[in-house]
Amino acid sequence: MNGKLKIREISDSTGLSISTVSRVLAGKSNTSDKAKSLVMNYAKSQGILSDIYGGRLLLNHLTIFAPPRAFDIRTDVFYHKVIQGVVQALEKREVHIRYCGIEENNSDTSLFLERITDPMTEAALIIGIDDPHIHTLAADLKKPCVLINCYDKSMQLDCVAPDHRLIGEFSANYLIRQGHRKILTLICPRRITMERRLSGIKSAYIDNNIEFIEPLHLVTTSGFSTAESELAIGQYFSQTAPEDYPTAILAGGEFMSAGAINALKNMGMSVPADISVMSMDGFSISAIHGIELTSLQVPCSELGEEAINLLQQRILRPESSYRTQLLQGKLAVKESVKPASAYKNNTAIDHRLYD
Repeated sequence: MNGKLKIREISDSTGLSISTVSRVLAGKSNTSDKAKSLVMNYAKSQGILSDIYGGRLLLNHLTIFAPPRAFDIRTDVFYHKVIQGVVQALEKREVHIRYCGIEENNSDTSLFLERITDPMTEAALIIGIDDPHIHTLAADLKKPCVLINCYDKSMQLDCVAPDHRLIGEFSANYLIRQGHRKILTLICPRRITMERRLSGIKSAYIDNNIEFIEPLHLVTTSGFSTAESELAIGQYFSQTAPEDYPTAILAGGEFMSAGAINALKNMGMSVPADISVMSMDGFSISAIHGIELTSLQVPCSELGEEAINLLQQRILRPESSYRTQLLQGKLAVKESVKPASAYKNNTAIDHRLYD
């Protein structure tokens, strides 16, 4: 076949009509599972899969499982953009998408099983669900499935996620390169993804011989909202001596950054004149109180696109090793961070080395 899929030869070898083979290779929805299987098996027998991988997804129905907030841009911009990336990746492939909302933890197992075992679910994407029981059920059912922004600790599913640990480490290192040593991290450690960011931040401290002192360098919240972050930062400054004030705040997301900036404004401080603020997410807010936010832009739609690529590979090579693909962020330098040397009172710098 000279390395190419020829419709007539596939037709002769499989007993399928030329029109059926053509529909399968084009990823059309009006094809049977049997026909797709015959074409796939023939392609494998010839050692030829690249032509199929290039642009066709051999399924007609896909179900996306995610926390309910993910389906509303007003409640979760990040996941909404991820889902839009999936939709865009499937625009020309005639794949019908269904949606199912389940919680991150203690998920509704019955609902999940009902939807994933439905014949209309030929494959699944699971976004932001940390429940290991859900991951195990998905793996046991043997349907093509990819996790997005979560991790299967049993290594039975393909995963794609931002490289959260590197995102945290890179963000902290950026502030340190600007001369900041007194950095306050504002983060919600509710999910393992945020725990990995915090691990990366602590690694940056170690690499730069800076001691990470939790009461001075860390404020945690139970959620990612602006209001909760504003309250937490206000409480931190009310309980911290002025000589221990940070020169920079590294926030876990844009809404948390907005809360931090609100709190500083309430105390009569401005950004970046009195303190710098940086976000470890950047995808929605263009300015806060007129200040463009320096941030590490985390991939959103790219996660959806790469998830479809992983799904395609799993369909084509069901026995291949499972993989975790980590995507890097991109630094966006704006107005909310300035060098630590610009702060006149920044004299109490802690350079103590680890023993």
